[in-house]
Order: sequence, then C-alpha cells, then structure tokens
Amino acid sequence: MTPFGARLAAAVDVHGPLCAGVDPHPALLEAWGLPDTVAGLERFALGATEALAPVVAALKPQSAFFERFGSAGVAVLERVLATAREAGALTVVDVKRGDIGSTAQGYAEAYLDPGSPLAADALTVSPYLGTGSLQPFFDTARAHGAGVFVLALTSNPEAPPFQQAVTAAGQTVAGSVLDHLRGLNAGEEGPLGSFGAVVGATIGRTEEDLDVGGPLLVPGLGAQGGTVADVRRIFGPASRLVLASSSREILRAGPDPAALAAAARAVAEDLAALRDVA
Repeated sequence: MTPFGARLAAAVDVHGPLCAGVDPHPALLEAWGLPDTVAGLERFALGATEALAPVVAALKPQSAFFERFGSAGVAVLERVLATAREAGALTVVDVKRGDIGSTAQGYAEAYLDPGSPLAADALTVSPYLGTGSLQPFFDTARAHGAGVFVLALTSNPEAPPFQQAVTAAGQTVAGSVLDHLRGLNAGEEGPLGSFGAVVGATIGRTEEDLDVGGPLLVPGLGAQGGTVADVRRIFGPASRLVLASSSREILRAGPDPAALAAAARAVAEDLAALRDVA
C-alpha cells in the first residue's frame, strides 16, 4: 500500500502542483447555464471532474456545496469521487471535520476507509479541539495509505486571533499545529509525508516554519487574489511542498471540457517553477 504522500509526489511530477477545486457554487452553476438543483449540481460536478481529473495532480470537491442538497447532493459527491478515482486522479475532500473520540473515528472512517462510498485519498480537518483530538484521523489515514490536511494558517480575516494566539509553551497555535505535523511526518517513508497543513496564499507573511515534511495545501490562488509570486514570497524554500488549490479561476472556463482542461494546464504551468525552489 503506497502512502498518500508518495502517490501525491508522483502525481505532481506528472501534472504539476495543482489541486483543482470542484466547487458547485450557485453562481458557477448559473454561469454554466445550469439550474440550482440536484440535476444542475450533477451536470456541473461530473462535467468538471471528467474534464479535470486526467490533467491535474488532485481534485478537491468542497463538500458544503453538495451537502446543501441533502442526501441527493451527497450521492453526487460519491459519484464525483468514484469518477475521479477511475480517471486516476487523487482526491481531497474539503470538509474541515474535527471532533473527539468515537465521533472523530466515525468521520475518519467515512472519508478515509476505502470501504466507504465517500472515501477519498485525503481530507481537511480542523485542529481547534486540540491536535490530539485528530489522532483517529491520523491513525485511520496510516492504516489505509491516505492523507490528512490540517488547518494551520488560513487567510480569512477572522483567523489571526485564534491561529496566532500564543500558547503557554510560548509558541503560536499555528506553530504548534505545524510542529505536530512535522513530528508525524518524521516517521514517514518516501519523498513526501502524508500529513500536511492548509496555509492560505493570501496570508501576507508569516514567521512560522512552513516546512512540515508533508504537502502544503494552499488555497486562495487566482480569483481570491493569490499569485505564484505570493507563494514564492510566503513559503520560500517550502514552496517545493506546495499543492496550490485553484477553483473559480479554472471553473469559470467551463462548461466546455477542453476549455476547462486548458485552464487547468495553464495554472499548472505557472506553478511548475515552484518545484525548482531549493
């Protein structure tokens, strides 16, 4: 069983460090000429997945835009994950789950156990019940060769009072999350660990050591204002670990499949230089 980090490194070598979002936002459905219904959701999400899965390292469906349609929407998410898997693309479900004990274990099994219809290669989680509360996610990921991305430094304006608060140990909350990930990846084999951090491309600057030995999922590229130059400046030598996420910039090129694929390739080409950072 090949760990997620190794599989991701191989996919990035082929396609570049791009994770394309599959975000069926109502405005994007409208832009594609689709109704804001389950039928519109399915046409959008599967159309985007079929066009993008062959040309990107990973796809990142945003669960919220599926869940708002209830069980029918979740069923579409299941089909998106299956379609991406059949095309050979890695998947990161953006759900930002976080809980304790058996509940955390239940979430972990839902998204990381291959026997689940919602199984993905990785998921996003929130550490704000304590990094120790995430252990079921880490253990389940290891058992199935999956990955976990932990929120660390997000770019929303409400984040700094929490993420940059200083703990009793004298480091920031974000710093403690990054340290925890470094420890998890220290025992991982292969070119890249399987446990990564979520760090926004629009955070401005940080004094934190962003090299956690695993991938850095970096949202905010494109429509949200983040640029490749921003990534180079913020991440420095850790730029080589970046898996940049772009959603609206690519999805606005749809619904034509060729236009979607071309948009993704263009973003991936811009990002390719990040892999050369020492």
